Amino acid sequence: MKKSTIMTGLILLLSMLVGIVAAVSARQQEPKVIPLDVTAIKVDEFFPRQEGTFILKDMQTGKMFVYNPARANVRQSPCSTFKIMNSLIGLQTKVVQDEYDVKRWDGTDRGLAVWNRDHTLGSAMRYSVVWYYQAMARDIGAERMQYWLDQCSYGNRDISGGIDQFWLNSSLTISPLEQVEFLEQLYAGTLPFDKDVMKTVKRMMLLEEGDTYALYGKTGSSKDNLGWFVGFVNVKGRTYLYATQLDSPQGNKTGGAFAKKVTLDILKKYGLIDK
Repeated sequence: MKKSTIMTGLILLLSMLVGIVAAVSARQQEPKVIPLDVTAIKVDEFFPRQEGTFILKDMQTGKMFVYNPARANVRQSPCSTFKIMNSLIGLQTKVVQDEYDVKRWDGTDRGLAVWNRDHTLGSAMRYSVVWYYQAMARDIGAERMQYWLDQCSYGNRDISGGIDQFWLNSSLTISPLEQVEFLEQLYAGTLPFDKDVMKTVKRMMLLEEGDTYALYGKTGSSKDNLGWFVGFVNVKGRTYLYATQLDSPQGNKTGGAFAKKVTLDILKKYGLIDK
């Protein structure tokens, strides 16, 4: 009986040692993640026919790549990228309670089938439903809207174009570099909003997930062919902020989709998202 107990103990000990050795070996064989040096990337090939700018910033190192720095400093209408800020203010002021807060469609044909129905805050962000955000902005009101734009130093802070129009190719403008700074504060949780509010908005910005990455972003388009795509991507424990702004060669109101395509092509080239 005693010998049997000793043998059983030795077998268990041997099994544990084999498991430990296997685990260590597996870790040694895992490829080391080499962070992308954002200062060394090249994106000229993605801007052959249109004027534009692209920014990529590594949050861990603080290094930043800027294609066309002159344009990156120019303020233009944020278009629907302002839905990020609008969502933060709406949630902070309790005009909407959460991302499931419903607004009813009024029956007016807005030109897009996906807009012609009831929406939650989350679905309105996903499908860029302008009427939902216009209604929310009216509920927020000019005084509170101005207060929060001032608190966040958002672009030129000018809402004189009308409470439900100022971000739509109107009075409010922001530069691509300012967009990146704003997004960095949102990601880090240092904007002057409640932590839960910022977490909710970041969650609403999630576009896709792969085995090693999660992509967050928001498009914006104007009637003048201006296109935006801004956000951040988490890759194997690192976070990269990005902002693309360009003049779309594809015609009216397609700028956001084109800016998104250009951005995704760049991120794929450098292995930040799946091809």
